[in-house]
Amino acid sequence: MNTAHALANAARVAILPYFRSIGLSADNKLDAGFDPVTEADRAAERAMRDILAARRPDDGILGEEYGTQEGRSGLTWVLDPIDGTRGFLSGTPTWGVLIALSDTNGPQYGIIDQPYIGERFEGGFDRARMVGPHGTGVLKTRAPRALSEAILFTTFPEVGTPDDGAAFAQVSAKAQLTRYGMDCYAYALLAAGQIDLVIESCLNPYDICAPIAVIEAAGGIVTDWKGGPAHHGGRAIAAANAEIHTEALAILSRAP
Repeated sequence: MNTAHALANAARVAILPYFRSIGLSADNKLDAGFDPVTEADRAAERAMRDILAARRPDDGILGEEYGTQEGRSGLTWVLDPIDGTRGFLSGTPTWGVLIALSDTNGPQYGIIDQPYIGERFEGGFDRARMVGPHGTGVLKTRAPRALSEAILFTTFPEVGTPDDGAAFAQVSAKAQLTRYGMDCYAYALLAAGQIDLVIESCLNPYDICAPIAVIEAAGGIVTDWKGGPAHHGGRAIAAANAEIHTEALAILSRAP
């Protein structure tokens, strides 16, 4: 855990000088569409990889910006230096640094860090806590409630493919409140007991591994839309408890 916090601290130092800076620019990873990457993304991942090279040279690394580095220990650090680069470019404090330590069974420990607000959510190895401006608190997901009373989040209004979007819309129609555009911060809010569901699609492993560890440590559930493991990416549903997971999954599992 000390190494994970060192990674998060280094990422904060690398990223914050760029946030809301005048003239911040981004490169586009796509020929069609817009998938931005900034020098802050690259600098943060380099800083984290430097620490791992010194402290954990036998571990593997899977990072969004610099790809896969094979390891020998059976452990892999899954890194997303800025999850929510679109939000970062827009000046919204909803992006975050995602750090997970995984083995062949998936993530065992994770951190969701929001450097600008100064909030850090961690889960795994018998720990589920957040540290922020109001001090340190225990992470615990919300108690069961009907889907009709639930707060639901996703990042993109279209969710993914037309089939993905149609399935999400069916869940949203039954929920009390649906909100959009929070990136990884939505998962942090779920772990902190503020919301009930996060449903997304077209994810990469580095988008979801850290949230899985944090949410599960806080008492929640994260699966794919069929109820299986979600750490490889694709479609994911994060739920505060088994009851609301079952109700939402009954709808999502019918998606083509």
